[in-house]
Amino acid sequence: MRNRKLFLIASALVVVLMGGLFATALVLASRPGSRPKVGDIAPDFTLQLYKEYQAGMGDSITLSKLKGKVVVINFWASWCEPCRDEAADLEAIWRKYRDRGVVVIGVDELDTEAAALRYLQSFNITYPNGLDFQQRIGKNQYRITGQPETFIVDKTGMIRYVYIQPLNAQTLSTVMDKLIAE
Repeated sequence: MRNRKLFLIASALVVVLMGGLFATALVLASRPGSRPKVGDIAPDFTLQLYKEYQAGMGDSITLSKLKGKVVVINFWASWCEPCRDEAADLEAIWRKYRDRGVVVIGVDELDTEAAALRYLQSFNITYPNGLDFQQRIGKNQYRITGQPETFIVDKTGMIRYVYIQPLNAQTLSTVMDKLIAE
């Protein structure tokens, strides 16, 4: 009788442990790779630009073709209130630094083109912008968790700053001056 109880307890433990291992394996297998962080090479992407917001870059913009420039990648949406707080500051940085080797890229997420174009027009945005269809860039490559999120990439293609909050022109100017000088 005692051996039978021990056998049942051991069997139950084995089943529980195997179930736990199986569940852990499922979670790890379905979990996307890690989020790019400061010090990582920025994941490359090509963004189809809105016709009205190509800023002389053509129909699309590819991050790897911008090596040698400082790149501000801003994930935003027209319905995002904090995005509205930083819109004018991002435009100010673009206008101030574009002739000094800085490119600002707006990556519109979870939006419609009509709403996005109204948003861009309302803030007089002129830097390159496009819609990230199916969130291939935001969710799959950069693994953003919301809007706004901004990744700042140095001239070598390395992520130097990540902001998960609205930015202001003063913070961005300090960062741009530092990265341009390098």
